[in-house]
Amino acid sequence: MSTPRDRTAWLQGGDAVCIQPPTTVQRAWHLVLLGPPGVGKGTQAELLSNALGACPLSTGDVFRAAKGRAAAPGSAMALAQAQMNRGELVTDSTVIALIRERHQCLHCSGGFMLDGFPRTLAQAQALDRVLSAESLQLDAVISYELPNDQLIARLSGRRVCPQCKAVFHTVNRPPRVAGVCDQCGGALVQRPDDQPEAIAVRLATYAEATAPLVNYYREHGLLVSVVADGEPLDIVARTLDALAERVLPA
Repeated sequence: MSTPRDRTAWLQGGDAVCIQPPTTVQRAWHLVLLGPPGVGKGTQAELLSNALGACPLSTGDVFRAAKGRAAAPGSAMALAQAQMNRGELVTDSTVIALIRERHQCLHCSGGFMLDGFPRTLAQAQALDRVLSAESLQLDAVISYELPNDQLIARLSGRRVCPQCKAVFHTVNRPPRVAGVCDQCGGALVQRPDDQPEAIAVRLATYAEATAPLVNYYREHGLLVSVVADGEPLDIVARTLDALAERVLPA
């Protein structure tokens, strides 16, 4: 499977339906993906979608798709937009309501991979209640792990073009001419939050918030830890091997 999954129902909510429903898959996986900034979780979500058929469902993608578009009055998306417009964090209850509005995506015949949610123990417990109400359960929670020094090196090497928004990396994807965008010729810059000091703060915040979450899923026998070192195809192969072990007979 190599065609990108249609996520119309997930991105729009309400009565929206996906234009290209998934074809039959061998197994409909129900997964949660965890990982700190810079670990490559988004890349792994796309690779796993190709390999397993499961649809990557990112709450961040929902919020980005909703920018500049009016949400239905009284919907969870309308409440989320109001909170973001006030400069507030979207509350746990609002995110849960947003997922409930998209409950049909949880029943996707191809399976699903939640990315960006849950982020806290309270969200994980709320997700359990949502899945229980839908007569569903998680198969595994994949936690991508990499030492902080490697994460900082990955993120601090990122360079972006303010004009066309292209993204480069000083080591992994360098521009043809140092400091110059390949696409439009603009001057590349480093975002303030990609400075090593800022990255260290982001990683510490992530670790504090997710440590109880990781322990929670470990205690429930769902946690699958995957070392996120190496090339993306090597990492996804490692992930698939770990998932295969979960379905082997005892």
